[in-house]
Amino acid sequence: MCCAIMETPHWNFESTLHVYEPAEDSFLLLDVLESDLQCLKDKRPAVVVEIGSGSGVIISALAKALGKTAHCIAVDISESACYVTQETSTMNFTQVDVVRGDLSSCLRPASVDLLVFNPPYVVTCDNEISGTLQRAWAGGARGRVVIDRLLDQVDKLLSPKASFYLVVIKENIPEEIIGVLERKGFVGEQVAFKKIRGEQLSILRFSRCLNTLHS
Repeated sequence: MCCAIMETPHWNFESTLHVYEPAEDSFLLLDVLESDLQCLKDKRPAVVVEIGSGSGVIISALAKALGKTAHCIAVDISESACYVTQETSTMNFTQVDVVRGDLSSCLRPASVDLLVFNPPYVVTCDNEISGTLQRAWAGGARGRVVIDRLLDQVDKLLSPKASFYLVVIKENIPEEIIGVLERKGFVGEQVAFKKIRGEQLSILRFSRCLNTLHS
């Protein structure tokens, strides 16, 4: 039984007024990561990345839980989110390297051992994606515009032992997302589900198929 504990980080409420603030999806993801924490520690991830760090709560929690052996990196396209992520990391006495960038463009291939992504998943018109704050939640058609871009990159980005956690809603068609990555040699499953205010949240977890690793 996993007994490792993950603390919920402190954050500056006033700072998160300008970025995506921690919400039900953030806390569901934290719950899943805490449930898996001992297994994640056993894998000894050297490079841990959160794409779309927003408030920095998730990557700061991981940095604190995994310790100094894990190089934790936060990536966000928003300058404000990068600032707030660094602030949250500092408030919680963790070491997180914050990089302003578009998805995995700033990361080396096959380098990431643990990847976490709470994407903009809300179904919207494509023109809503361009706003500074809207980019944190507006996902375009099926809420999949940004998700699908990352799905095209994860095979080259992740190391052989990597785990990948993705937040989605029902409208994103989670079973289709799992199928996309299964065709790339991953094993995927829904590991958490929660209904909130008209949304049905899921956390998907992926790892490489053992047959793929040995082929």
